[in-house]
Amino acid sequence: MRGAPFGGVKVLAGVVTAAMAVGAGTGAAWSQVRPDAPGSTAVVRLHEPRITPLPDTEWTDEQRALVERYAPEVRIGNGFRTMLRVPELVEAVMPFVLYTTIDSTLAPRHRALLVLRAAWLCQSEAIWAEQAVLARAAGVTPPDLRRVAEGPDAAGWDPFEATLLRLADELYRNSSVRDEIWDALAARYDLYNLVDAVMAVNETTLVAMLYNSWGVQPDESARARFPADVPYRLDVPEPEPPLTEPRVAPLEGEGIRVRRTFARHPEMQAARSGQSGYVNRISPLTPYFRELLILRIGWNCQAVYEWAKHVGSVGRARDHGLEPERIAMGPGAGWDEFEAAHVRAADEIYRDGIIADDTWATLAARYDTREMMSVVMTVANYRLVSMSLNVLGVQPQPTDELFPDVAIP
Repeated sequence: MRGAPFGGVKVLAGVVTAAMAVGAGTGAAWSQVRPDAPGSTAVVRLHEPRITPLPDTEWTDEQRALVERYAPEVRIGNGFRTMLRVPELVEAVMPFVLYTTIDSTLAPRHRALLVLRAAWLCQSEAIWAEQAVLARAAGVTPPDLRRVAEGPDAAGWDPFEATLLRLADELYRNSSVRDEIWDALAARYDLYNLVDAVMAVNETTLVAMLYNSWGVQPDESARARFPADVPYRLDVPEPEPPLTEPRVAPLEGEGIRVRRTFARHPEMQAARSGQSGYVNRISPLTPYFRELLILRIGWNCQAVYEWAKHVGSVGRARDHGLEPERIAMGPGAGWDEFEAAHVRAADEIYRDGIIADDTWATLAARYDTREMMSVVMTVANYRLVSMSLNVLGVQPQPTDELFPDVAIP
């Protein structure tokens, strides 16, 4: 069941007045409180790394142990070597990468199509190069690879595979999926398949956000490259109103609804849990900036459950000195330069799949490599969570604080 967009917390008059005063001085347009939709702007990707892959000669014993653990299953290439600079990040991300690309309940061909389409949407040549090898082993032919880039309307897809690509397109653009797509997949997929299809797209999007912003380049030995003559095109219907009932009901019992919803698929949840664990318990970012990034990406994705919990009992945003209404108003709402760079980082990763050079430079002037990598991981992880919450229909509780009443054009 669907309903009208969520709202219900009035913007504080003092906050509005201060923010509008700042906007008046800077020429900000206060009706625009969300960035443009993903895939709606010209794609700009780095041609050299911002964070260089870690060479073998610099590996510690801990890093060598991680290489030995994952070498039988993944290419120890530029992506892995870059992530290796933060060993805890490898341990957080790699189990879910392996699950979504190798071990999930989906047929290998379906899994490969979803991963490749998400890589194309995010314009991650590094992921495309890595995953094309797995895709060929799963029966994805060279003409199929070209059709993945062309999209779901390309000639030659069977109807179900075209629907899988539309799932990826809608998730990337709208952070949600229309009933028509969900129902078409549910006619053939069971609960585990449905969740795994969503997570294949969402995890690939997460890794692409990391790779794009860190500047991970395709390995020199990788032969697969994007079809050079296929233009980037994303044609997606407008999103439907938010769900007002869950598509996947949470398990009965104690604990927050997102955990009880993901627990419907225990194997998936076990593989995924380390990512949020890194952000919330291991990352060096302060709670103030962690919750600022999480709330801004939740707002951009219009994930009301995510917003409610990080304003409320999970993130306790106000306890850390944040005013959620200002987060909804965007980077010009009276922030200092460093704070505004965090808001812009969440906006740019959402819209463009990469932090822009100016924003990166502002953050990197005060953050070290570990902190910079953690900024990207925080936004990317909670984009995954936000998209998942929207699609599965995880509902806030009646007592939760919902979105503020800030106009969205």
